[in-house]
Amino acid sequence: PLRLRPCPAPSRSAEEVIYQDATPLSGKIVLAVVLALVTLATVLSNAFVIATVYQTRKLHTPANYLIASLAVTDLLVSILVMPISTMYTVTGRWTLGQIVCDIWLSSDITCCTASILHLCVIALDRYWAITDAVEYSTKRTPKRAAGMIALVWIFSICISIPPLFWRQAKAEEVSNCVVNTDHVLYTVYSTVGAFYFPTLLLIALYGRIYVEARSRILKQTPKKAGKRLTRAQLITDSPGSTSSVTSINSKAPEGSSETGSPVYMNQVKVKVSDALLEKKKLTAARERKATKTLGIILGAFIVCWLPFFIISLVMPICKDACWFHMAIFDFFTWLGYLNSLINPVIYTMSNEDFKQAFHKLIRFRCTG
Repeated sequence: PLRLRPCPAPSRSAEEVIYQDATPLSGKIVLAVVLALVTLATVLSNAFVIATVYQTRKLHTPANYLIASLAVTDLLVSILVMPISTMYTVTGRWTLGQIVCDIWLSSDITCCTASILHLCVIALDRYWAITDAVEYSTKRTPKRAAGMIALVWIFSICISIPPLFWRQAKAEEVSNCVVNTDHVLYTVYSTVGAFYFPTLLLIALYGRIYVEARSRILKQTPKKAGKRLTRAQLITDSPGSTSSVTSINSKAPEGSSETGSPVYMNQVKVKVSDALLEKKKLTAARERKATKTLGIILGAFIVCWLPFFIISLVMPICKDACWFHMAIFDFFTWLGYLNSLINPVIYTMSNEDFKQAFHKLIRFRCTG
């Protein structure tokens, strides 16, 4: 989600502005409609996630608070960043002045970085929950979640502030709104902090979660039919018993107990615990779904963000030796923004409680 220019971006040359002017009006209209629809979808999807968590008491957990905070961040991207970016992308010129440019770039960098870092704290929360379930369950509190969210925003602001110190208002009319590309150290600092380090952290965390989930699946899934027999016990064959049993064919002579009731002596009967087996199957299915979800989350994040951050890091370093058409940069920028639309879809549709609450909320809105 960003024209997240935590990394410097190439300036629009006169040739590219001429290219924008030469674009047919119909093409600009189609582009504006498409980008507006993406923006609207991002607003609605994240707003529904926030409303769902707020109105559903069952979802008031620290883990879901992190997801709701991610939705708030992505909602800010769709409100503060994407509409102006739509105008800038379609027209190819900046017409809103230096002050709005500074506010827009700072909002872009801060919100988009916060969106990425939210993915890291969600992964970290899941990592602790799955690898240290007993001890972490006592530490997994709303206060801890709030602390993690606060750290995300502090770090995001630290990445967005430096350009404000060297950005100066220009006397002439501002036609471009980009971060100064002369500060290579800031480029490295911002791209590493906003993307490359979080990406390595996500890969490490999700890799560890995947390994742990796979080991649980293997433990929960019976390898042979014989292992369905989960427990054996010496029992009496009392009249009226409806238990489904498998008997070992070694019957002892019939006799009488002290109370006069007939019993089968020394007969071993093995009871199949079907309920327990079914529970193991359901648990294994959930673990499989969780591992697939991890792959989707990580894959979507990398596909959306990697192209933008490669260009953002390479361009200021190689300068005139490299050249990308502004249309390519705009495409990669909006591919990043698209992650703010994908996030609520992945995190809610992969959670059964979220889906049920989401459907209830939709039905309530439709009938209300």
